[in-house]
Amino acid sequence: MSCSSSLRRARPLLGTLVEIRAEGGDGLAAALDAAFAEIEACQAYLSAHQPTSDVRRLAATSPGVTLAVNERTWEVLSLALEFAAASDGIFDPTIAPRLAAAAYLPAELAGGEGDWRDLELLPEHRLRLRRPLAVDLGGIAKGYAVDRAVDVLLAHGVAAGCVNAGGDLRLFGSEAETIHLRHPADPTRLLPVGKLADGACATSAPYFARRQSGGRSLSPLVDPRDGSLLPDFDSVTVIAARCVHADALTKVALLLGDAAGPLLARYGAQALRVDPAGRIIALPAAGFIASSPVPSPVPCRLPSRVATGD
Repeated sequence: MSCSSSLRRARPLLGTLVEIRAEGGDGLAAALDAAFAEIEACQAYLSAHQPTSDVRRLAATSPGVTLAVNERTWEVLSLALEFAAASDGIFDPTIAPRLAAAAYLPAELAGGEGDWRDLELLPEHRLRLRRPLAVDLGGIAKGYAVDRAVDVLLAHGVAAGCVNAGGDLRLFGSEAETIHLRHPADPTRLLPVGKLADGACATSAPYFARRQSGGRSLSPLVDPRDGSLLPDFDSVTVIAARCVHADALTKVALLLGDAAGPLLARYGAQALRVDPAGRIIALPAAGFIASSPVPSPVPCRLPSRVATGD
């Protein structure tokens, strides 16, 4: 980019390596510190693995009791319920008990027979449960944290940059940059798939979180229709204006395939599926310049601008 100053830093957060790059403007170090502080706050309130998080507090709340939560938690839950309703439950933030039973989440989240329809959001960042339930915001919170960090950078006058949380990333600024996706059969290699300017992308893929069980390879992604853990599947990436939308929509596109088209269109999003052979199937959308034909994979060297999956 043409900006005269640039700063890049990375920290382990959100269960991955978060890298932030800022270009142009004054006080870049302070801007990056503030952006990382925002991500740390999101992690503190939204992570199921933080004992004092709002997610854990909610799981311990009895039905009918009003619980006050942080504004970040309320906003993410509001977005999660929006996607749950729009997808008829295909995106489901209340699959935590299933993941806890499989030891992907803490045992404290294993109880509760309620579903997303039993979570009532109230004014002033309060909520109430109709039945016992536990939520997992892992399918949306990372994208939300990325967006919040970008908002902080913009508020500090940063002209351009990127926030990349292990592949959930958002670029801002006028210049397009090449986006790479990991090859599902060999995640140490990258597929350059096109250019993105002032937008976001997120990926769901099993290659770093799969487990062997009963002779099968299972992932920490749940199909809410039957509660099953998904076996190995193709990598799915969604490109959208906001990272929180891209993050949530990867699960919808993964489970619904072509039937996710209307919901993707509602959010101005585009889905890319990468099969085990490295073939990329794309739904066209404005703002993304797809490479055609797809170039050969290149060695993976840096975490920057790589969609790695949940």
